[in-house]
Amino acid sequence: MNILMTGGTGFIGRQLIASGQQHAFTVLTRQSSPVFASANVKVINTLQDLSDLNEFDAVINLAGEPIVGRRWSDAQKQKIRASRIQTTQQLVELFERSSSAPDVFLSGSAIGIYGDTGEQKVDEFSDIAHNQNDFAQTLCRDWEAEACNVKNSRLVLLRTGIVLGDGGALAQMLPAFKFGFGGPLATGNQYMSWIHLQDIVTAIYYVLDAADVSGSVNLVAPNPVTNAQFTKSLAKACGRWAPFRVPKCALKLLLGESSQLLTDSQRIIPSQLLNNKFEFAYPNIDEAFSDLRSL
Repeated sequence: MNILMTGGTGFIGRQLIASGQQHAFTVLTRQSSPVFASANVKVINTLQDLSDLNEFDAVINLAGEPIVGRRWSDAQKQKIRASRIQTTQQLVELFERSSSAPDVFLSGSAIGIYGDTGEQKVDEFSDIAHNQNDFAQTLCRDWEAEACNVKNSRLVLLRTGIVLGDGGALAQMLPAFKFGFGGPLATGNQYMSWIHLQDIVTAIYYVLDAADVSGSVNLVAPNPVTNAQFTKSLAKACGRWAPFRVPKCALKLLLGESSQLLTDSQRIIPSQLLNNKFEFAYPNIDEAFSDLRSL
């Protein structure tokens, strides 16, 4: 396939390209000279370099300013929104200008669209109650709405959970655990929906090729765990104890509104993938951590 990709220099994008040696990629990036683990990559710095998408078989849209790890000031919120929604708008316009549009559009989203679901199991077919005060949920809702303006190509909305690999969210967690300062966050009872990096890459290529899969797809492992279970498994993989619980008030003081990403509970099930007989290499958290050799 000839694939146009945004977000190709990110944590997931780089691994997608490294695992897709049989494909040709055109990657949108602001980096001047990015290095990829594939020779079959062309780089563009703006979508304005393209008049249409006629030359592409597929578009994978993963662009987005990181949402985790810093406070959500008004300026940061605007940056997070613009990086996702404006890029998606530009892609939609290119689809509309194409006389032979790509067959498939995989557009990024996140399980944040479900909001705080407590202990309830939620999948792609669940009703979503929208909380207008929930920034992450509103962001995902608006992001998906923009992508849905593509009408004549197969659309898949990639609702991503916490991705575990050599980098990403795990890289931010590891130092505390390696030095024995890890521990549950808030009550520890909130659910975390996660996926191994290898599984998310395999799943994205699976839905790219599966002509009968469309709409929202939850990119999470089939076995979400509580934060306490996640903490225990990670500490065990690091060969350390994790005795230090971090109170919710401390997280709020440190991260402000963005602390909700750590304290909200999301017990998300990947029904679309399971119904289509997708096989996870790492369905359980202990298996996932034992595979991550860098721990």
